[in-house]
Amino acid sequence: MDYVILGASAAGISAAKTLRELDKEGSIVIVSKDDKTYSRCMLHHVISNHRTVEEINFVDEEFMKENNIIWVKGTSVKSLDTNSKKVILENQAIEYNKLLIATGASAFIPPIKNLREANNVYPLRNIEDAYNIKDKVKKINKVAIIGAGLVGIDALVGLLEYKNIEVSLVNTGQFILNKQLDKYSASIYENEFVKKGAKLYQGVSIKEIVVKDNNDVVGISLEDGNLVECEMIVVATGVRPNADFIKNTNISYDKGIVINDKCETTQKDVYAAGDVVGKNAIWPIAVKQGLVSAYNMYGKERLIDDSFTAKNSMNFMGIATVSLGMVEPIDESYKVAIRKDNNNYKKFIYKDNMIYGAIAQGDISYIGTITYLIKNKIEIENLENRIFDIGYADFLSLKENGEFCYNI
Repeated sequence: MDYVILGASAAGISAAKTLRELDKEGSIVIVSKDDKTYSRCMLHHVISNHRTVEEINFVDEEFMKENNIIWVKGTSVKSLDTNSKKVILENQAIEYNKLLIATGASAFIPPIKNLREANNVYPLRNIEDAYNIKDKVKKINKVAIIGAGLVGIDALVGLLEYKNIEVSLVNTGQFILNKQLDKYSASIYENEFVKKGAKLYQGVSIKEIVVKDNNDVVGISLEDGNLVECEMIVVATGVRPNADFIKNTNISYDKGIVINDKCETTQKDVYAAGDVVGKNAIWPIAVKQGLVSAYNMYGKERLIDDSFTAKNSMNFMGIATVSLGMVEPIDESYKVAIRKDNNNYKKFIYKDNMIYGAIAQGDISYIGTITYLIKNKIEIENLENRIFDIGYADFLSLKENGEFCYNI
């Protein structure tokens, strides 16, 4: 086969789409454990019954057929033979010319006493997890979530839709989403979650999971002496790349498959993209890496731009937030400007007339301009005195033919 792609999520499908656009004739094979191409970012909507799995699919049902792609689904990769350029599956071997590893990651269950052995403990990583949680929540009164990153908050939002259960969130950090937000913007969401009925335990350490004799969960015992009662636990404490099958190859691994700016691994003709790389495990980055991989697999050079990977957008409880670049200054040479008004929050981190980070909550209408300025490292004259008034019009000019263009 000309191109073999391992994985049918964001990076894999992005690569397949791009390869077919570049190469109309080359053979493309996708191998995946999943038998559906759904958005993991939307699993909480399945939990809350707002959407079905079909409604969170991110490619059309006929995508594979229309693009003449062979999809080997419901199977796992056992090993790679990079000498003979073969992917070894459970029941067959597939030869490749160019290979993309986009196998994603699996939920990490931390080694907390009794957690891995307890009954009614679920991650939220795939559609089966969402179904398990949705089925169990109908039979219980109390549920707890461990972890307050994006997945943990997704789970919280989905579970708060159930009126008959008590939902608790256990967070070792001081505030939720501490990689994406600052304390103030996080507090806006925290207050809304509490109004909705959530119990938040933050800045705490977990001692152990309390279980019955039959290993059913009873609660989470905290180091401060509190007991968070629950009959089910959703674990959202990070992921580990799915890359066991690269053992006995020359593919380098360091908390994820190592790639260069072309998404090439250390093995010739083998590329990697998405969560399996182990860095910036968010959907937009996976899509971009898939695209870059496809270009280079085809032989048309394209580089991944790592200078601007920290971009997050979210909308919980009807409140939109976007964070870009730094959310806190990394040293005293950076300045911070903050404005709060009419339920809107703006925060900029800047230095020497350049913006290095921003948070916008509520009104995010101007965020496209700020994204452009940060990504392209644009220097803005007299920035400190006009930072809250920057808009598209400041950087647009009109060509003679009537076309608008950036004048920077």
